[in-house]
Amino acid sequence: MRRPRFIAEQARNATGPLGRLIAFIMSHETKGDNRRAIDALALEPGDHVLDVGCGHGRSLTELAALAPKGTVVGADPSDVMTEMAARHAAALIASGRVKVVTASADDLPFPDASFDKVLCVHVLYFWPALLRPLSEIGRVLKPEGRLALLFRTKASQSVGAFPAEVYRFPALDEIRTAFDDAGFRVEMIDAAAERTSPVLVTATKT
Repeated sequence: MRRPRFIAEQARNATGPLGRLIAFIMSHETKGDNRRAIDALALEPGDHVLDVGCGHGRSLTELAALAPKGTVVGADPSDVMTEMAARHAAALIASGRVKVVTASADDLPFPDASFDKVLCVHVLYFWPALLRPLSEIGRVLKPEGRLALLFRTKASQSVGAFPAEVYRFPALDEIRTAFDDAGFRVEMIDAAAERTSPVLVTATKT
């Protein structure tokens, strides 16, 4: 079944009560995908971690638990999403271990080489192009820092359910090229079930 455009627009940039409802639904739909990508980061206790497109913020508490001596930052372009994320992680924010900011992937408000690891799950569909956001992520990663990127490609059987005017599904070769151009070395591509499941890519900043 094709998703209505107004629902897709809320997934891209949540606003108002409907945006909150969509965020709540997404938090349950993407739980397994987030866990898969978080596991691929192989977090160390002292890692400084950025979640690009943190949405509802449930991943922030998981990241903080796996990096108890580090810090976790969530960034999302939606004020509704960052508000929800801040509420979900309120205790960790009060302790100084988590921070949430309103920001897009192509303009991250952090100094160069700020993070050891970056998480990015089901976000790149809304990027007008791949190179600028990936370059920004590379800028804020430390040398040899790792990115875990999870997404559906244009080969996925579910692509037709999403409005093409809102969602943009890349081909896997396009992702490989963008990583090279942005200064990443691809470590692993888990695309064995590309037609039915999201692809997981891990890459290291060179």
